Amino acid sequence: MFRKLFGMGPKVDLKVIKAQGATILDVRTTGEFAAGHIKGAVNIPLDQLQNRLNKLPKDKPVITCCLSGGRSGSALSLLKAHGFEAYNGGGWCALERSLEG
Repeated sequence: MFRKLFGMGPKVDLKVIKAQGATILDVRTTGEFAAGHIKGAVNIPLDQLQNRLNKLPKDKPVITCCLSGGRSGSALSLLKAHGFEAYNGGGWCALERSLEG
């Protein structure tokens, strides 16, 4: 139920998608991002994403993350509406652990 609620859809192996060159997009505020983030992640706060889509490569998948999965779910919907291959990674801490493990 939570996967559907937060736009996560069917379970996919995000580690494999990351290995294929996916961009990790952290949509938290710049302050939240500065306090800790996944190494190599791109920070575009959700409220700026619509105007900064051109900063993301459209030829590679995007894995969204935030604090809990809510904002990253909104980002996922926006990205998919603009033709991106995108996946909701949920909360950044859990995503970081799953990409390492």
